[in-house]
Amino acid sequence: MENKNPNQEINIELPEDVAEGTYSNLAIITHSHTEFVVDFIRMMPGVPKAKVKSRIVLTPQHAKRLMRALIDNVKKFESMHGEIKDIDEGMALPMNFGGPNAQA
Repeated sequence: MENKNPNQEINIELPEDVAEGTYSNLAIITHSHTEFVVDFIRMMPGVPKAKVKSRIVLTPQHAKRLMRALIDNVKKFESMHGEIKDIDEGMALPMNFGGPNAQA
């Protein structure tokens, strides 16, 4: 959302339990015409079941802003640390989640 008053400050609170973060090594993204749903999942080697650890629901406009912010931050990261190696395109997930086909 564009801030019409650039001098206005936003006070954001970060509770301690949220500040610790939640590790995720898989994201599944689905969408309808009104929202994007991003499920963050933690898969462990040798464990045949994984759980959604966090779900974020976004409007299409916020999803696009998030995409742009991620692109910008990945470029900044790579300029400092080198190119992030992508996993093999043909690499399949080790287990079938039975959910919708999505890209992450």
